[in-house]
Amino acid sequence: MGVKFGPVLYIVPGDICSSTCFLTFPGFLCPSISCVSVTVTMAEEVVLLDFWPSMFGMRARLALAEKGIQYEYKEEDLVGGKSQLLLKMNPVQKKIPVLIHNGIPVSESLIVVQYIDEAWSERYQLLPSDPYQRARARFWADFIDKKVWTSGHQVRSSKGAEQEAAKVEFMDSLKLLEGELGDKPYFGGQNFGFLDIAFIPFYGWFHTYETFGNFSIEASCPKLIAWAKRCMERESVLKTLPQQHKIYDFVLHVNKMFGLH
Repeated sequence: MGVKFGPVLYIVPGDICSSTCFLTFPGFLCPSISCVSVTVTMAEEVVLLDFWPSMFGMRARLALAEKGIQYEYKEEDLVGGKSQLLLKMNPVQKKIPVLIHNGIPVSESLIVVQYIDEAWSERYQLLPSDPYQRARARFWADFIDKKVWTSGHQVRSSKGAEQEAAKVEFMDSLKLLEGELGDKPYFGGQNFGFLDIAFIPFYGWFHTYETFGNFSIEASCPKLIAWAKRCMERESVLKTLPQQHKIYDFVLHVNKMFGLH
């Protein structure tokens, strides 16, 4: 069988040519035009710098899983200290996740997900094809980062009146997202996509928010919990999201380390 590297056809050692050639050798140039030509794509190097409880890192893992991309996972110890590789690959923000594709780093979780969707565009599409729907998905993903993450963090890290205000903002944000979901199975409609990937990692943190804030998300947003459970039926989500109690235990451990409540 011939293997094409660029414009030149070579014969794989030990193969038998489909024409007049017999056993062949490395670097042997076959003169026969009837040799079978196979285009070989050089293996891509994909590395993900991540931290297991990070909802932002989970986004990158989900996008890679949905695309079926093989990659090397490198766990960062953000509590104990950041690696030199992380500081080199993301010297500006020094945060995870960082996707390294053939030596080139891409950071910021939503940007990483969009990069994955575009770099492997021939595979399962994450962003909607319609420009307006694509812009709408990006708007709500940005809303999640600015509203849900911020208020959720305050719920688990504050007390008293500040925590009560954070709980109201957090639940108001979830209700708006539930309204955007409507009666659709996924945010993008029938297909699991970009906005689902942006939001479902937060489901792993719901138990932590509820426990610290002493409230129930399902009581106020049943459709949102039904959506989350539907997402959890997907293999990519089930294998990516840690169990909720593990994240809660991790938060307790970190709080104890730093003398927080």
